[in-house]
Amino acid sequence: MSDEYEESAVNSDDDNNTDSPAQANVENESDSDAESEPAVKRPKVEDHTKLVATHYNEIEEKGLAERSQSRIVFMRNFNNWIKSMLINEYLNKLKASQKLGSPLRVLDMCCGKGGDLLKWEKGGITHLICTDIADVSLEQCESRYKKLNNRFDNRFGKVFTAEFFACDSTLVRLRERYKDPSMELHLVSCQFAFHYCFESMGQAECMIRNAAECLAPDGYFIATIPDANEIMRRQRQAGNRSFGNDVYNIEFICDTEKPPLFGAKYKFKLEGVVDCPEFLVHFPTLVKLCKKYGLKLESKVGFADYFQKSLPDGKGLLSRMQALETYPAQKNAKLVGKDEDYAHAQEYLGQNSKGDRFKVVGTLSKPEWEVATLYLVCAFRKCKTMWDAEGKPVYDC
Repeated sequence: MSDEYEESAVNSDDDNNTDSPAQANVENESDSDAESEPAVKRPKVEDHTKLVATHYNEIEEKGLAERSQSRIVFMRNFNNWIKSMLINEYLNKLKASQKLGSPLRVLDMCCGKGGDLLKWEKGGITHLICTDIADVSLEQCESRYKKLNNRFDNRFGKVFTAEFFACDSTLVRLRERYKDPSMELHLVSCQFAFHYCFESMGQAECMIRNAAECLAPDGYFIATIPDANEIMRRQRQAGNRSFGNDVYNIEFICDTEKPPLFGAKYKFKLEGVVDCPEFLVHFPTLVKLCKKYGLKLESKVGFADYFQKSLPDGKGLLSRMQALETYPAQKNAKLVGKDEDYAHAQEYLGQNSKGDRFKVVGTLSKPEWEVATLYLVCAFRKCKTMWDAEGKPVYDC
């Protein structure tokens, strides 16, 4: 990877610490529990669109019992906790600036099977737009919403209103599919999916415009995306196009010396999931494209640092979501990883135990932590819009 690419992509990432899962240790005192879209090479894009849609449609819906047996169950719960904290953070920012009783409208872009529906319900939103490329996943999302609504209706009346439609947010203008195209949104969320748009500049612009154009001034676009700088750091460290551990593998199918700004393609394989092509997100380019559509970077934080930042307010939720594994294993439980995957936890207990006070610690196995720290959270704020003499938007960013 060239120095020029590294300097432009990496500048603000030097302080991220992803070398050890020890940062995920939590003490436990209990012994028990754009105006015109650039041209896109349509045949290639459509082929990849079908591939991504097929990939997610074919992921089998698993019950709670089966999911709990996964090798990466705690990492998945940890990622879900990160999402919860991110969503709560920005919903709270919005509520603090609104009058009591004001509407709170959200776009869940690339909503999948509806894993965040409960987060929206608990966040007190009034309307939700759900869209996803995978029609089967979207059907499951709508079914979950109906069950949630029925359960809620029996006790308190209606939960938030919602609309659902399947389409590719990297190719289609979402506003034209809304029941009310003039609707003003307050929050747009895209979790673990935004990177697919960096296949081409046209797709990236389309997705960013979809995130930005209906946002109210001072509304937010929030996302969790792979950290391109961290991925390339590991690739250089490995000295190979392919690298990973026993739960994940990344294999580049593009030039790793000078990765392109768009179309920097790699295969990502995660334990128990068929691999699917993904794309690096060149963050400085993302910031520039967002600014074009009136979105100003508010925050960019790696998962390791966001965990530390959110822990004081989120420790209770972390426990309820079982986002960390108890070490040593308690009662009849069995660790999901190998003994050597918890050397950091053993060291932590040795350094911090005082008598019998701290007998266990909450942590992730080293392989799981290495996957979690491939990601970052980011947030952009919608700037106030003015209009020039030709009727074109000018953003006060």
